[in-house]
Amino acid sequence: KKQKTSSTKLRALGFCGADDSVNPNRLGLICQSYPFVEFGVLFRPDKEGQPRYATEKWVSRLASVANKSGGKMQLAAHLCGSRVNEILDGDDNFVSTLRPLGFKRVQINATAVNGVDTSKNATSVQAVANLISRHKDLEFILQKNEETRPLWEGLLLSDGDNCGDSGKLPPNVTMLVDESKGTGVLSKAWPTPPENYDIGYAGGIGPANIEDVLKKVLEAGNGREVW
Repeated sequence: KKQKTSSTKLRALGFCGADDSVNPNRLGLICQSYPFVEFGVLFRPDKEGQPRYATEKWVSRLASVANKSGGKMQLAAHLCGSRVNEILDGDDNFVSTLRPLGFKRVQINATAVNGVDTSKNATSVQAVANLISRHKDLEFILQKNEETRPLWEGLLLSDGDNCGDSGKLPPNVTMLVDESKGTGVLSKAWPTPPENYDIGYAGGIGPANIEDVLKKVLEAGNGREVW
């Protein structure tokens, strides 16, 4: 058990909700000292400029800092609202702008609390798979919870074009275990990663409990790479 815990690799530690209240240069300083930190930027047009939702101008400043880091800075785009609805429709116009800005991962928050039309989750599997296949330079993260089950399970079990073999996800897709759906409720369990795809953990993790959560996650990781 101790051996498995010590061999589990923490791929990244996500700081989600970076916005205009923070100077991007300060994030650059954190990156230099702690390169395992990944900054998550929430994209939801109807909330842009509100706390936790950065403006386009600020994202451009962050992109400049990321570019100067020589690839060291880890950025993840957390899509919400209409940005997810676009994904579900197979529209990748916005997604196509992310890699040039320095974003390497894209999280799809396909839940109602994030302003998404979840009635499309079940019918959009093929459209999402096709979009993902067009952007192999990006890693796509699906929120894994009961509400998003039609989408992630559809991708997992389908053997359609660009979906991968049944029981496996496309190679550039992972999942985030977050039953709180981004509402900050601490998870009651930290499951072991399945054999066929990688996962990360979220839900109510903060300064007050991060040490305890990390211990549980490293044990649950069972020697795998997690975040």
